[in-house]
Amino acid sequence: MKTLKLAALAVAVLSATSFSSLVQAEVSANFGATSNYIWRGMSQSSNDVSVSGGIDYSNESGFYAGTWVGSIDWGNGDGTENDFYLGYGGESGDFGYDVGYIYYMYPATGFEDSDFGEVYFNGSYKAFSFGVAYTVNSQYDDDAPYGTGDLYYSVGYGVDLPNEFGLGLTYGYYDFDSDDELYGDVDFGHFQIDLSKGDFTLSLSKADDESGDDDTKFVVSWGTSF
Repeated sequence: MKTLKLAALAVAVLSATSFSSLVQAEVSANFGATSNYIWRGMSQSSNDVSVSGGIDYSNESGFYAGTWVGSIDWGNGDGTENDFYLGYGGESGDFGYDVGYIYYMYPATGFEDSDFGEVYFNGSYKAFSFGVAYTVNSQYDDDAPYGTGDLYYSVGYGVDLPNEFGLGLTYGYYDFDSDDELYGDVDFGHFQIDLSKGDFTLSLSKADDESGDDDTKFVVSWGTSF
């Protein structure tokens, strides 16, 4: 699931946007907490609590940009994941689309040489969703997992339930462009079930053995935006 400062980002966006579009622009903020930060089936917080927050800019034209920061722990001390992203999205009938770029940065000591970036495409049709992300730049070695050339695929389904509950199902698969002679077969899939109501979500997550983090995880999360 993210070293521009907000002021620099705002200047870049404002300079590229007409006055009429600015009137229809929106800036929002978000804040959240979770009992376990799960990203593509794997815990990023050593199965512990994580807090996060972000700021997003969106324009009626479909352009958006934002930044997000979350607390992490990979077993080598506390740190943060800092995400920077921009993209374009829209709808055509029942079909929705979103294409963009995201850069994952890990600035804390002990997380050196872990940054990477992806281009992504996400689509939706009614209650179904799908997406693909391709790693285009990475500080990992190109032959290693999470290096340049990796592909991540996902499909999902969401439905509204009675009493304002929502149910979401997600399956994702990581296809690493890594050297099998050095690292073996490390490709893996994972699934997640989310039951939500209001600002709260209860999740069940499970990844394949190859992920190195295949424990079944039950997670409680809260998030709000303003």
